[in-house]
Amino acid sequence: MVNIKSTIAAAAVAGSAMAAIQPIVMKGTKLFYNNGTQFYVKGIAYQSEVGAEQRTIAKRYGFEPDPTASIIDPLADGAQCTKDVPLLARLGTNVIRTYAIDPTKDHSACMKLLEAAGIYVLADLGNPSVSIKRDAPAWNVQLFNRYKNVIDELGKYDNVLGFLSGNEVTNNATNTDASAFVKAATRDAKAYIKAKMDKGHRWMGVGYASNDDAEIRAEMAQYFNCGKQENAIDFWGYNIYSWCGKSSFQESGYDVQVKFFANYSVPVFFAEYGCNSPGGAEGRLFEDTLAIYSDQMTDVFSGGIVFKFQQETNDYGLVKGGTPMKNFKVLESQMKKVDPTIVQMDAYKPTNTAQACPNVGTNWKVTGNALPPTPDADMCTCAYNAAKCRQIDDLNVKDYGVIFDYICKADPAACAGIKAETDTGVYGPYVMCNPKEQLAVVLDAYYANQGGRADACSFKGSAQIVSNPSTPSSCSAKLSAASSAVAFAATAAAGSDTTGGGSGSSDTNAAPRISGSSLAMGAWVLGSMAVGAGMIAL
Repeated sequence: MVNIKSTIAAAAVAGSAMAAIQPIVMKGTKLFYNNGTQFYVKGIAYQSEVGAEQRTIAKRYGFEPDPTASIIDPLADGAQCTKDVPLLARLGTNVIRTYAIDPTKDHSACMKLLEAAGIYVLADLGNPSVSIKRDAPAWNVQLFNRYKNVIDELGKYDNVLGFLSGNEVTNNATNTDASAFVKAATRDAKAYIKAKMDKGHRWMGVGYASNDDAEIRAEMAQYFNCGKQENAIDFWGYNIYSWCGKSSFQESGYDVQVKFFANYSVPVFFAEYGCNSPGGAEGRLFEDTLAIYSDQMTDVFSGGIVFKFQQETNDYGLVKGGTPMKNFKVLESQMKKVDPTIVQMDAYKPTNTAQACPNVGTNWKVTGNALPPTPDADMCTCAYNAAKCRQIDDLNVKDYGVIFDYICKADPAACAGIKAETDTGVYGPYVMCNPKEQLAVVLDAYYANQGGRADACSFKGSAQIVSNPSTPSSCSAKLSAASSAVAFAATAAAGSDTTGGGSGSSDTNAAPRISGSSLAMGAWVLGSMAVGAGMIAL
């Protein structure tokens, strides 16, 4: 092992001027340039928020956001990248993290500028509007399409390090069930990339960015690393803000993190760091930066990403109005001092193995034995078209909830197809469908379970009997497999809690509990259970 001061960054920039940038690859717990030299993440979070309170700041900074947007794509504005990339390069940046890519936009200008500067992109696959929600989690066709579109768009560029399937989705012990859906997303994003690799595409990793919650931090890291590795994360991002002001390796708890991750089997890095207390952004000393790239940490950690480039109302910025702030210059000075130990890939022999899955308990409600199914749009369409009883075509979505609620209380077996029990690993095959398709499945099952009585498909005119439902022959195998999965879900051992009842709720983020089961309906549907309560079934 040798210390090579500034060699890697210089080689990346020089190489990019002569040829395509070297892709990053993974081996064991470390990242490497394709030539075999170790790669450390020296990153900056690069994302402007443009909610109502930030919009004036964003415009002053040079962005002209869509007035209806809550966040903007930072890599779709070539003119802005032209201004920002030289500042990123001054900080020794080799990775930027983005949180909201619009896959329909052109990113070529920014990506070429970044490549010329030796900078790679780590992109979140979701965005604030289309992502897995911690209090009403789902992994469905809409989300998977979004994730695939981002992979397709950014996968065109060699300076993409990889993707994050979620960011702090589970953030405390009350919403650990959401992690099952994020891990399913990780599995499917990895499989989608592997299919590309089988056709000659390069490797791109899929990881997750977790917050630092003391109650579940161990279980989170174990869960996403355990089990079949085709389902597990390729790298672990840790959002940590424990080194504040004048601190130390021990006082910050960094020593504890190094000890915990010493036996982890994939690369670990700080996906966000840079505490702004005391003194806000301008009070930051970035002494933690020196620690991250020191021998105390580099055997375990592969660098970190400073939060964040643009100064906004959260007061974490390095640049304001296009001008470097005081803490920018502090970070610039500290980055010039870092000199991490470099390992060559050929000489590196990984020995760590994957973690054991955490046990289900008071603070952890996800088994490591099963995941939600891969979203299949065709199966959902087949099920909807095959239903002999389904909602009328123009039923307002606000009225879905009360029907779901009634049926799942009166006949829980009719809701087996949309069951999602993260603690037992029981998932109905239609858990990935949209609410319209799910309601048709539930109505049809209820109608069949009631012997096909006409009054079991009424709901005061909200449902209708379809006399001759028609599906193509290609649906037969899918529906047969789904039927078997529904039968299993209906009879599989469930949790013992039967007190939830599934009664109407005004909490828009609460899923009803039926015999211990969570039903996989979007929060916007579940919240409507308190609406239209006058619609009494039958």
